[in-house]
Amino acid sequence: MTTPKTAVVAAPYNAAAGKPPPLTDAPDPPRKLRVPRQSDNWIRAYVILGNYYHARPDAAVTAGCYLSADDDYDNIIGSPIPDCLVAFGMTRPKQEIDAANAYIISEIGKPPDFVLDVGSYATGRRDYTVKRAIYAAQQVREYWRFDHSGGLFHDAALAGDRLVSPGVYEPIPITQTPGGIYRGYSAALGLELHWCEGRLRFGNPVTRTYLPHWFDLHDLADAKAAERAARQDELAAVLAESDALAAQADAFAAQTAAIKAQRKAAAARYAAVERLRQLEAQLALPD
Repeated sequence: MTTPKTAVVAAPYNAAAGKPPPLTDAPDPPRKLRVPRQSDNWIRAYVILGNYYHARPDAAVTAGCYLSADDDYDNIIGSPIPDCLVAFGMTRPKQEIDAANAYIISEIGKPPDFVLDVGSYATGRRDYTVKRAIYAAQQVREYWRFDHSGGLFHDAALAGDRLVSPGVYEPIPITQTPGGIYRGYSAALGLELHWCEGRLRFGNPVTRTYLPHWFDLHDLADAKAAERAARQDELAAVLAESDALAAQADAFAAQTAAIKAQRKAAAARYAAVERLRQLEAQLALPD
């Protein structure tokens, strides 16, 4: 195994000093052979974290690009290609990194804060041996590994390391819940990483909720739309019932008024008959 080259960390570019030099264009990274569960999890990480940090202009979330200490061509093409990379304090937009096909530490000015690799047949053992040493030498703040199989490709279902001194990693504590969920805290992200039945999830320890995927947001929007429709149907039913009751009340009031009118007419008729009888009695001759 070749000794990984230590990252050359340049001073961050000062936007006020002028336009930065362009990033070195790297060749297209080779395509990886991925199984569906592997692709699902690295895409989930890229989408979820990209959406979560979208509003932060100093954050870059990228995937599938080289991570190289410097711009030497041989070093670039021999560098690892993380499944997901997150960097903060950025002075360049992530689109430049995507366009260059590489995160070159000496050009960007700082190592990434978070790197994730998802286990596979092809690179599983390399992830937790060779690549771990490379990332430590590059001074990547945290390196996480996720294995959807539960440990068939990596040495653990979920594992993470944090940089404690240049080139030196120490394991991040991972716990397991009674329900079989592995979880660890990323200080770099301020989030928890969870292994849940072979699926990678990110939890916010402050809100005690999982960060949603686009699919989750879509399902949530559908559920809310269905709830609104159900409430509208319920309101329409209540209004229809109210209208029916009002109609019944109007009909009852009309019926009551008709009965009162009938009673009033009957009383007037009785009074007229009684008055006529009295007048007839007054006009009658005595016997």
